[in-house]
Parts: sequence; C-alpha cells; structure tokens
Amino acid sequence: MLGGGLVKGSLTLISGDPGIGKSTLLLQCADNISSKYGKVLYVSGEESEEQIKIRGDRLKAKSDELYIVSETSFEQIEKHIKEIKPVFVIIDSIQTVYTDKISSAPGSVSQVRECANGLMRVGKILGIPLFIVAHVTKKGELAGPRVLEHMVDCVLYFEGERTEDIRILRTMKNRFGTTAEIGVFEMAKEGLIEVYNPSKIFLEDDLSSKEGSVVIGIMEGSRPILVQVQSLVAETKAAMPRRTSVGIETPRLSLILAVLEKKLKIPFYASDVYVNVVGGLTIEGTSQDLGLALSLISSAKGREISYGNIIAIGEIGLTGEIRPVSRVDRLISEGLKMGFDTFVIPKRNSDKLDIKSDANIIPVNTLKDAVSKLF
Repeated sequence: MLGGGLVKGSLTLISGDPGIGKSTLLLQCADNISSKYGKVLYVSGEESEEQIKIRGDRLKAKSDELYIVSETSFEQIEKHIKEIKPVFVIIDSIQTVYTDKISSAPGSVSQVRECANGLMRVGKILGIPLFIVAHVTKKGELAGPRVLEHMVDCVLYFEGERTEDIRILRTMKNRFGTTAEIGVFEMAKEGLIEVYNPSKIFLEDDLSSKEGSVVIGIMEGSRPILVQVQSLVAETKAAMPRRTSVGIETPRLSLILAVLEKKLKIPFYASDVYVNVVGGLTIEGTSQDLGLALSLISSAKGREISYGNIIAIGEIGLTGEIRPVSRVDRLISEGLKMGFDTFVIPKRNSDKLDIKSDANIIPVNTLKDAVSKLF
C-alpha cells in the first residue's frame, strides 16, 4: 500500500467512517511491527488503556514491545516519544490532541494544524514514521483543515459498508510510491484478515452467464481483479427516467448509454437504469466500459450472452469503437486462474497478445462487432 514499506520520518494520515476498523487495523500493525522491529507507541485520545487492552486480547496482540497510552496533550505525547524512543508511533486521533500554546478547543482548525505540525517536526527530527487517524465529515470527506492533507506524506482512506465484511484501503496521496494500489481485508472476530485473492470475493460461485450480468477485468495498481457488473433496465412511465449506479461513476454510465442509443439505436429514454458492482468495490478508469455496455444490452433486450464463462475488457469511445487498455495479458491470466475460458478484448490488444494457453480470445473493433459476436 505504501510503496514498499514505512519511510523513516514519514507522516501518514488514515481516515474512514466511524466503526470501519481503523483502530483495529492500526493495533494489528502495531503488534506486528513491535514483535519484529522494536518499540511501538500507540497513543489513543478516544479510548482508555483498559478498552485498548480488551481489543488487544481479542486481536491476540501480545507483544512486549507494544506500549499503550491514553493521552490528549501534545506536550505529554512528545515527552513519551522522546522517553521511549519507539520505531513507530500511532496517534488515534488527531482531532482529540491539543496543545497548551493555543486556547481553542481540541478538534478546532488551529489546534489540528498546530498539533499535526508538531508531530511532523518530532517525527522528522527523530526519524520515526508516524500514523495519524483523522475523522471524516458527514459526506465522507476528511475532517479538519485542508492543510492537513498537504502537510502529510501519505493519505490512506479505509472504506467499506459496516454491514459487510469486506474493507478496502485506498491510497489518496503518496510521496513515496503509487496511489493506484489497494488493500483488501475481511473483518473477522479475530480482526482484519488480508484477502490474497480479491477476485474470489467479487465474483459469485456460479460463473454461468445471466441476463444483465457480465464479469469484467480491472487493474488496481499492480493487482488484477475480476468483478461482476449487474445491470437492470426497467420500463418507466416517469417523465425523467432514473439513472442509479453503485460502484461506477454516474457520468460514465450516462456516456455509455448515450453511445448505445446513438450507435445501436437501443432506446433507454423510457427506461430506468440501475447498475451495481458486486461486492461494494468502486471502479475507476475506463477498462470496464465494454462489460458495462454488454450488461446494459443484455438487460434491455432480455437476452443472455451466448458464451458461458466470459470476461469483457475494453474502453468505449464516443464513436462506438472499442479502444485498447493496458495489461490485458495480466487480466487474462487472472481470468484463466478463476476458471474463465472466453475473453472479449479490443482488436488492437489481441494483435499484441502473447499468451500461450487455450483461452478463447474474441477480438472486437466496435460495439456493433461485439454485439454481433456475443448475442
């Protein structure tokens, strides 16, 4: 996630909705680091030492080098850091920390800015990597002054539905590595467990073709992931039909619908359109366009795709052409591992493909080409 490890003196901000598992994740990290590399200081301004101990017992965090303190005064925290000389420090959370230099209440813009600045100075001078937990607003954005994001070296966002077991850690900013990587975790009784094969989670056990459902391949950083896109096109009498998408940007959905109406003459103007990415993953980029278009056509026409285990990869242009995407070979390899045998990919990608396998490759140039071959 961080691009190869913790950098000495770096300041990392981690945020997410309440109860999503930020403190759980960091306590597990603190236990792992302290058992391998030395002293770790976990500073909590929201929970007592007893509460953290109860969570630690549940997570089986038993390292002798893990030090816990419940403290909100910046001056006291700085004193503890200088006394213990830890290799790693966690502050949970920055909104509860205050300094005596400023009279305003903890969590105010001036307090957050001053305390973050002080922690950054301590970390840089002593060469200690620091993790700071930050609250989020009602809209899910990072709470506090915007200068906080500019000040830190790395911003991580922990997301997921509290009713679901899957949690996704995303990098929003990283001075030491890429921002394209994601970490996938499953929340269990004993804490967060890393998911090594996310594709298995985002796919149903039954891989056979269903009306309005298509599997697509996407790259999240260096990791190929297969996800299922489901579409429902339902006739409506309303003057303004609904366009609802979960996991795919609504402007991208509107663009694909416009291309399908113009180039394939499929009428969506009298239908509500609902799109969902199974498993709660949010997809960025354009490699999902072809799969999304095929699932919309399948639902609108009430017909299944004529191939069984199929994966669709490709970007759609405004003229209806299927444009090439990067790392198709990685996505095909992942698909073969998951039991898929047919791959619909852009023609320009298939010309450069070097895969020695029995995969059934269907190259397509345009949307019309894809529809004629698959339906």
